[in-house]
Amino acid sequence: MSEIILVNVSGTDKPGLTASLTAILARYQINILDIGQAVIHNTLSLGLLIEIPAQSEPSPILKDLVFKAYELDVDLHFTPISAPDYRDWVEQQESQRYIITVLGRQITAAQISRIGGLVSSAGLNIDDISRLSERIPLEPETRLRRACVELTVRGQPADSAGMRTAFMNMAGELGVDIAFQEDNIYRRNRRLVAFDMDSTLVQQEIIDELARAAGVGTEVAAITAAAMRGEIDFKASFRQRLKLLRGLPEVALREIAANLPLTEGAERLIANLKALGYKIAILSGGFTYFARRLQQKLGIDYLCANELEIAAGRVTGEIAGEIVDGRKKAEVLKSIAREENISLEQVIAVGDGANDLPMLNIAGLGIAFRAKPVVREGAKQAISTLGLDGILYLMGIRDRETRS
Repeated sequence: MSEIILVNVSGTDKPGLTASLTAILARYQINILDIGQAVIHNTLSLGLLIEIPAQSEPSPILKDLVFKAYELDVDLHFTPISAPDYRDWVEQQESQRYIITVLGRQITAAQISRIGGLVSSAGLNIDDISRLSERIPLEPETRLRRACVELTVRGQPADSAGMRTAFMNMAGELGVDIAFQEDNIYRRNRRLVAFDMDSTLVQQEIIDELARAAGVGTEVAAITAAAMRGEIDFKASFRQRLKLLRGLPEVALREIAANLPLTEGAERLIANLKALGYKIAILSGGFTYFARRLQQKLGIDYLCANELEIAAGRVTGEIAGEIVDGRKKAEVLKSIAREENISLEQVIAVGDGANDLPMLNIAGLGIAFRAKPVVREGAKQAISTLGLDGILYLMGIRDRETRS
């Protein structure tokens, strides 16, 4: 009967180390049942699960490995694995896997400890931890720092929705964002990303900027805030705000459009999505007057927003056509997915307000971005600590794989 042995190698990493050890195994025609390697700060941890054929004597093989390890100045440890234990391990590959993404300005031991404790209490096991963000320098940086680690966990929680909620609550306490996603083929094959515009792609609520220009800023801001919290019907609030803008000269719109401040990470995110072949949409309860300028600047493929009526160089206080509310956003998102011949599971939707929830909830990955509490609670995932480019981490993309 063949023997199964786990070989653990640790020590300073150096070129040719893995090749040297596996060359010995090759000489004895050894099968490798599993292999894994990680290097942190030039320190190697290598695991080899090997099968020694029944007709072979293990001692010469292990002796040669020990001599080579001594020559390479690394430590070696052997663990015999019984046939029943190996069969149990093979059967575990059928277990469901989830991805936990931790992102923020820095990652601390306290954060990982709390997250690990929740994973353990849910009966899950951590299979892998890897860093997605770039290496962190000791010197102070002028740019805003990004930090992210990704954990792969195995098992089936009794309540996956409840676990997602627990992570979201924990994230608020720890000052990070924690995403909990099922690891499936759709997670690695998203094709379309839809954004809200106001307070998502751009930092402002544009209608509030228009209101300030019209001298009705306080009144409109109060209505906007209540609508985004879900306290007022969006269509009713929208009509109220529009009426207050009646008579605003178009020159004010041009000035605001020329100075729209993009949200942190927006350009970096969209540049990388476009390079990867993603389709991009703006689905906004705001105005096409401003969304078209973003479309031209960022190369947006699809656009749906409200058409603001302008007559004799002034805002009329009306729009042309149907108001784009949450229901309309979800309908348009479905339509774009059909046109692109993709599943809604391959869609990412991003927004901050209550009227974004319908599209966030039908998308495979719905992200509440710097959102109001009611939106964070209703969405599948949330990002509050980083810019929009933090979405790349939720897609499993490493900093080194992106365009800066």
